[in-house]
Amino acid sequence: MSDFTSDIMIELHVPSFRITKEFYSKLGFEVVWERNSENPDARYLVMRRDKSILNFFSGSEDVYNHSYFKKFPKTTTRGYAVEIIIPVKNIKDFFEQTNKIFSENIVRTLSQNFSHPDFRMVDPFGFYLRFVEEYDWIKGRDKDGNPAK
Repeated sequence: MSDFTSDIMIELHVPSFRITKEFYSKLGFEVVWERNSENPDARYLVMRRDKSILNFFSGSEDVYNHSYFKKFPKTTTRGYAVEIIIPVKNIKDFFEQTNKIFSENIVRTLSQNFSHPDFRMVDPFGFYLRFVEEYDWIKGRDKDGNPAK
């Protein structure tokens, strides 16, 4: 049995596992497992940072031939109107480190959002990422147990 509070997982369809691993490893994600295959429907990559898990499908140009996504132009921004929220400890330090490496990917710098600080960036494929100071989404409290404002 998992120690996670949710059984919803996110799967991002990407054209390159190499680029994915390079980018996300610099954000502290580690490869949990990877399956490369001649069969494009069997290629998969799972990465984890603390309790945050991201799943990636395809890792090749075959992603553009997916039965659903092939209806859209290849240039369509990935993840349009979706925000992937990733909680982190010590958001200020994390932002400073991330900004040194990925300043061109940052779309909103560190700011106070409601009761918890966050910043926003895009990955190489256009997925919109929000990094936020650890927060108890169920109880509506910050890491120190203070109620949300």
